[in-house]
Amino acid sequence: MVMKRIALGIEYNGSQFNGYQLQSAGTRTVQGELEKALSKVADQPVRLTCAGRTDTGVHATGQVVHFDTSVQRELKAWMLGGNTNLPRDISIHWVRQVSDDFSARFSAISRSYRYILFNRKVRSAVFQHNVSWSFEPLDTTMMNAAAQLLIGEHDFSAFRSSQCQARHAVREMQAISVKREGEYVILDIKANAFLHHMVRNIMGTLMVIGRGEQPVLWMHELLQARDRKKAGMTAQAAGLYLINVEYPEEHGLPDSGWLPNIS
Repeated sequence: MVMKRIALGIEYNGSQFNGYQLQSAGTRTVQGELEKALSKVADQPVRLTCAGRTDTGVHATGQVVHFDTSVQRELKAWMLGGNTNLPRDISIHWVRQVSDDFSARFSAISRSYRYILFNRKVRSAVFQHNVSWSFEPLDTTMMNAAAQLLIGEHDFSAFRSSQCQARHAVREMQAISVKREGEYVILDIKANAFLHHMVRNIMGTLMVIGRGEQPVLWMHELLQARDRKKAGMTAQAAGLYLINVEYPEEHGLPDSGWLPNIS
C-alpha cells in the first residue's frame, strides 16, 4: 500500500466557526468540516495537519494543511470533490502532492497575517464580521513607528496569551507595518511563528499608542518587561486574517493566500 502526502491551500470565513481545531462533537470547526468533506472524497477517514490553528472568529485566505492517504485520486478530485462537500464559508483553492518529509506546520519558514480595523465613529453594519472597529481616531504614523521596534528576534511574552502552550516566547519578527486606507487601519505582520493571541495583542497595544495614550517607545518598554498585564487589550478576532504561509522552494508550493482589502 503506497501512501501519498497531499497539501492543500484553504481559505475560510471564521465568523461562524469555533476556531480551526477539532473539538467535541457538535462544535463547528474548520478542521471538522474539512475532514468530513475530504473523507467523503477518500471514502475513508482523513486526518489533517495545519500550518497554524486560528481562533474563533479569525479568518484565513492562506491556510495550508496536509494529510496522508493510500487512496488513488487525481489531484483535481480532492479540490473539486472537497469543495462540493464543503459549506460555503470554506474553500480549497489549490492541491499539490508533496514529499513525505513535508509538514504543513513544521516545514513553514514564515506566517503572515493581516489585521483590518474600521476606524470611524459609527460601526459598519455590512462588514461587522470581517473587520474590527474602533470609533476613536488613530494615528497610524505613531503606530507604524512603534511597530518597527518589534522587528528582529525577541521574547514576546508581553503579547502572549495566558493560555499559550508554546515552550518559549522567543519569535523572529520579519516584517511589520501599519497604514491607513481611508477609514481602514491595516496591520501587516510576518514572523517565523506566532504565539497564541500574539497578533491581536500587538494590535491592541498599537491602538493604545495610536490614541496617544502612550508614546512610541512604550513598545520597547513592554518588550523588555515581558509582562502581558502591562500591554494593551486583546483586539477583536473579526479583523484578523491568516494570509500566507511560506515554505522552502524545494516543496514547490504556490503562495498560499491573497490579501483581503475591502477598502
